[in-house]
Amino acid sequence: MQTLRVEDGADRIVVTLDRPETRNAIDRAIVDELHEVCELLEREPRILIITGAGGTFASGADIGELRERRAEDARLGINVGLFVRIAALPMPVIAAVDGYALGGGAELAYAADLRIGTPRLRIGNPETGLGIIAAAGALWRLPELVGEPLAAEMVLTGRVLSGAEALAVRLVTELHEPDDLLAAANTLADRIAANDPLATRYTKAVLRAPRAEHPRAEQEAQAVLFESPEKMRRMGEFLARRNRP
Repeated sequence: MQTLRVEDGADRIVVTLDRPETRNAIDRAIVDELHEVCELLEREPRILIITGAGGTFASGADIGELRERRAEDARLGINVGLFVRIAALPMPVIAAVDGYALGGGAELAYAADLRIGTPRLRIGNPETGLGIIAAAGALWRLPELVGEPLAAEMVLTGRVLSGAEALAVRLVTELHEPDDLLAAANTLADRIAANDPLATRYTKAVLRAPRAEHPRAEQEAQAVLFESPEKMRRMGEFLARRNRP
């Protein structure tokens, strides 16, 4: 890995974007290396924590690369293809977002299941000021996350939210001081890891299923879990604890 620092653990992987000279701008190398991480997590499902080095999550797509891209590159969906893959990973994805998360950096954070930040977070989509649109997920994920009126303001005016504003609209669920951010992300991961991994995977899959698939999706997932040995073990332990004198 040339652009990422990767800590590989038993129940989670922590990935740190590490291009300090560009404030972690997302270039093709980051995209390719994050695809490698996704391939690993599709084979061996674990929690993914994504953060950025140097007090910045990701300042956006690499403008030097972006300026040279043409119509055929847009149709390839280079960044959005990656973010869709990250969102679809079997286990939850946590974005620990400090400093700037702009453009493609914001869209990477939107693809996570959980987002936490710091007071100095600045998140938004100023793409129209550069003559392009937010084409890697903001135009459909952001309305789902914060509601259409605020999403429209952000993508049409380039409004950037502070950490406090992002917390108020629940775009992030927690704020922590920068030095405590990664520990807080690991605390979230600990809470997830304490649960049954198979039930967590089904919960994420059903949560992201199209509305038309409900409630059938819940029923099919529950049918599998009702036969699970882990369900029997966990419920047996619960009943034993409850029945202790």
